[in-house]
Amino acid sequence: MKKALKIVGKVLLGLLILLVVFLIVMTFINQILLKKNKALYETPLGQLVEVDGHNMSIYTEGEGDHTIVFMSGWGTPSPILDFKVLYSRLSDDNRIVVVEKFGYGFSDMVDGERDMDTILRQDREALEKAGINGPFVLCAHSFSGYEATLWAQKYPDEVEAIVGLDMCTPNCESTETLKSNDKLLGLAKFVNRSGKYTGLLRLANFDMSGTLTDDEKRIFTEIACHTTANDTIMNEGDLDTELAMIDELNASPLPTVPMILYASADYSGQELWVSGMQAMADASTNGKVIKLDCGHYVHDFEYERISSDIKTLLGEL
Repeated sequence: MKKALKIVGKVLLGLLILLVVFLIVMTFINQILLKKNKALYETPLGQLVEVDGHNMSIYTEGEGDHTIVFMSGWGTPSPILDFKVLYSRLSDDNRIVVVEKFGYGFSDMVDGERDMDTILRQDREALEKAGINGPFVLCAHSFSGYEATLWAQKYPDEVEAIVGLDMCTPNCESTETLKSNDKLLGLAKFVNRSGKYTGLLRLANFDMSGTLTDDEKRIFTEIACHTTANDTIMNEGDLDTELAMIDELNASPLPTVPMILYASADYSGQELWVSGMQAMADASTNGKVIKLDCGHYVHDFEYERISSDIKTLLGEL
């Protein structure tokens, strides 16, 4: 028995040593690649505009009667590439815009407040400086649903419709759930930063739609290894800031603009998630909730269905 335990112990020790060596090698390779491929995450795919003394990335494509603004979920490394599979199917007849908030994609990382009013002000200023005028169709994924709702509440003349890509709504999660999630934020920060530093993120597949070119995949990976879990992004998830934002959203009536709200299979089983969307749809002059049998990044899986629905929505505006 003792002999068997010794053998098991030696095997485990050997595996541990191999793991440590692997992480050291990956870290070394990652640092080399970050320097070698610096241009990939520093050369914007769109244009940079100055907001609050820092550069914000704006990408535009196509022309048409409607301007669709794509707003990314929390922590998405490269919104421009993440949304490409969807906006490329809409840019023939519409002007599409991807706003990369500070901390995301090619935009600068910044200090200071990351409350939703600040984020909204900065995004609107970036669009103005880029010469992009409303009204807008806001296409918001996940956390950006809060911003889309606030935008339509504060500046209703600027928003003609909302497309929610499994987006957050004012009452999509209970306070208890938000507090529970906040406890995991520190762990998520450690795991993501460790993956970024060691280069383990390079093993991840960021092309969930399977439609990006090899060059685009490389850019996506380099951006992820450069920006993931930076302080600007992490500060958006501050619990007190989120609770205050939810109170602000609930202090005003829900938007009445037309909207389509997609719920993923990842969250459609959560009562508050779906009921929050339904409340938005009920307040809308023409709103509906559609459940999709796919993951949270619904636009990466159901892009044909969603792009077709958006074209129908635009035709009805």
